[in-house]
Amino acid sequence: MSSTKKEKRKVDSKVTKPVSKSSVDVEAIKRKLIRLEEEKKKRQQTVVKPQTEQEPIEKTSDSEDENVAEGEEEEEIPKDFSSFGLHSDILESLVKLKFTSPTPIQAQSLPHSLQGRDIIGLAQTGSGKTAAFAIPILQALWEAQSPYFACVLAPTRELAYQIRETFDAIGANMGVRCSTIVGGMDMMEQSRELMRKPHVIVATPGRLMDHLEHTKGFSLRALKFLVMDEADRLLDMDFGPALDKILAIIPRERTTYLFSATMTSKIEKLQRASLSKPVKVSVSSKYSTVDTLQQSLMVVPDGYKNTYLVHVLNENLGKSTIVFTRTVAHAQRTSLLARILGFSAIPLHGQLSQSQRLGALNKFKAGEKQILVATDVAARGLDIPSVDLVVNYDIPTDSKAYIHRVGRTARAGRSGKSISLVTQYDLELILRVEKAIDMKLPKDTPDRNEILALHSSVDRAYAEAVRKVKEIHSRRKP
Repeated sequence: MSSTKKEKRKVDSKVTKPVSKSSVDVEAIKRKLIRLEEEKKKRQQTVVKPQTEQEPIEKTSDSEDENVAEGEEEEEIPKDFSSFGLHSDILESLVKLKFTSPTPIQAQSLPHSLQGRDIIGLAQTGSGKTAAFAIPILQALWEAQSPYFACVLAPTRELAYQIRETFDAIGANMGVRCSTIVGGMDMMEQSRELMRKPHVIVATPGRLMDHLEHTKGFSLRALKFLVMDEADRLLDMDFGPALDKILAIIPRERTTYLFSATMTSKIEKLQRASLSKPVKVSVSSKYSTVDTLQQSLMVVPDGYKNTYLVHVLNENLGKSTIVFTRTVAHAQRTSLLARILGFSAIPLHGQLSQSQRLGALNKFKAGEKQILVATDVAARGLDIPSVDLVVNYDIPTDSKAYIHRVGRTARAGRSGKSISLVTQYDLELILRVEKAIDMKLPKDTPDRNEILALHSSVDRAYAEAVRKVKEIHSRRKP
């Protein structure tokens, strides 16, 4: 009905007086509609296309409402991956991975990236952006099959390994060779891996720069694609100088993708230094949580936080859960507390070695452990598809960190749940969070008798956990 009214307004917009129904010339109206459609196509060719050559296009949900011509929005956003003209090897892998239809960031970026355009992608966490840059790279690699074809820069080692897994999975039928070059691992072994001439290198900037300066025979002079993932965090972690050096070494003639949660002045500066006439795609204009995430809080009386946590874990027994703590000490104690009480838990924090961190992550992903107790080292970039619940044991001091934590669940269209344990000392922090996500978190109130029944046994288990942590630390001292 609404589309009919719009068409009628188009036809009648230049009519100066009412026209009786009997006098309507149907054929004339049809001719006019055809002429309007042709004029619209001409305007798109002469106005919209040159704009993409001169400046980034911002394709946000708001701008689509204003700029997309009537009836064209659905036609422009592909419903499945076969619409993109991908090679059958890639399509077959996507089917195996159960990537049935593109996420918004993929649907908006792939038409441009597959045509060779530079991309700035602004997307909320869990949006499927890794596949958004992996697919066009693998599509181009299918034709070229040349070594050192693409380099992806990531802020953390964990994220680098996750990205590499995505390339391995989507490129499985192509025989793609990938290498992960990160700190904390043996330089010589990495040098040998680089000498095998991988197609795709996924790296942290510091370690990549080490190899460019010291590994004989390795260079990126033939590089065709550069990706900077979570660019805002790359800059926050002071990788700026390493990025400048890398950009000075690699070819100017290349395709570059920059993905970030936010568009800051630092990101704009990096964009000007590294991208050429980029297309800007955005699926979220501000920090937000996804619609499929059910968020709530529990107001915790002083001294009862561990009891409330155990109650939550009991209520969600069998579900894949991440518990976030603010400190390493809390992660260690909380993980031990859960294990003493019979839960399948494992810690993930910055004081573990790289192999221990990867081991913990792999056990959680494989379902060997159902509870991951993590500090914010795990809050961004980790692609664990089946997380059912996120518990904020400690409320983060930065509201953005809350977004990234709860973004570990309800990823890529799936549903999920988050619960925040709020003490009297956290009220200001939770108010900041609510302001950032523009919603009031509903309260969950557990049964008082259940909490009281648990409290004494949880207190005893926590005392045992504290004692064991002290023992572990005393054994480490020389």
